[in-house]
Amino acid sequence: HQQVPRPARERVRRWAWRQVLTRRRLFTAAAAAGRLLRPLLPRRLSRPLPPVRAAGAWPAARHARRMLVLPGCVQGALDASIDAAAARVLDRQGVSLVPVTTSGCCGAIDLHLAQEEAAKRHMRRTIDACWPDIENGAEAIVSTASGCGVTLKDYGRLLADDPTHAAKAARFCALVKDLSEVVDPQGAGVSSGPATRVVFHSPCTLQHGQSLSGRTEAVLQAAGAEVVPVVEPHLCCGAAGTYAILQPEISEGLARRKLAHLDAAQGDVWLTANIGCQVHLQGHGERPVRHWINWLDERMAQAAHTGPTGPR
Repeated sequence: HQQVPRPARERVRRWAWRQVLTRRRLFTAAAAAGRLLRPLLPRRLSRPLPPVRAAGAWPAARHARRMLVLPGCVQGALDASIDAAAARVLDRQGVSLVPVTTSGCCGAIDLHLAQEEAAKRHMRRTIDACWPDIENGAEAIVSTASGCGVTLKDYGRLLADDPTHAAKAARFCALVKDLSEVVDPQGAGVSSGPATRVVFHSPCTLQHGQSLSGRTEAVLQAAGAEVVPVVEPHLCCGAAGTYAILQPEISEGLARRKLAHLDAAQGDVWLTANIGCQVHLQGHGERPVRHWINWLDERMAQAAHTGPTGPR
């Protein structure tokens, strides 16, 4: 097959997005500037910028069981509360969640943009950043964004022929777990009263890429949620990594279709498991969309405060 090069303008555009999206400090600065200039920005650029949410306290590492979490590229700037909520939930279940602050992009963005060698450089750096903790007995590498998790779990295959990192990559990806795989549903049972009607959008990278359909839903149900069925649950919301940026018209059509199904479910809250889906759906809709771990964290905190017989 003949390979047709992209026009120069398109190549520059993709290069620019790669520089911004894969650099945490640069993206954080860009997101902060975007919030300040929101009234002046085109709607397609202002939509993905949700209001700032306070992260809250991160528990000190005090448990024998330790798991790692990667801060990633964009999630911290778009919703810093997600990882902190995960740390609090796991702390209540006897696990210390330790951020690997020296890690950078996992490589997913470059893979989306067909830059495999650049993606592999990110992968090697991520493995090296985690390696001392892996050698010291970290139990798992937890992904709080399913879009990153599906790439992290693929390091073994993508680096199988790497002369320096093949063996490390195999060990690394064997430790990678989605957050729903490490939160104990039995330890999440916190509610005895009327169930909250939860509409859960399962990201493609969770249900298809990682084959984890029903896992998050089971945790939510254990915590007192009535998980409401959604029409066409397999359907992409349109975020799809960089797809929302590069194919906005098609992406918006998918978002409208998904939002119509979510709205028809008539839930009390809308939850998801990937930051890309979260900001994409919230940006196109009128209702807040949150990560499921934030909802669970609040439920567990409320239960700890009230107890079975009322406020303490």
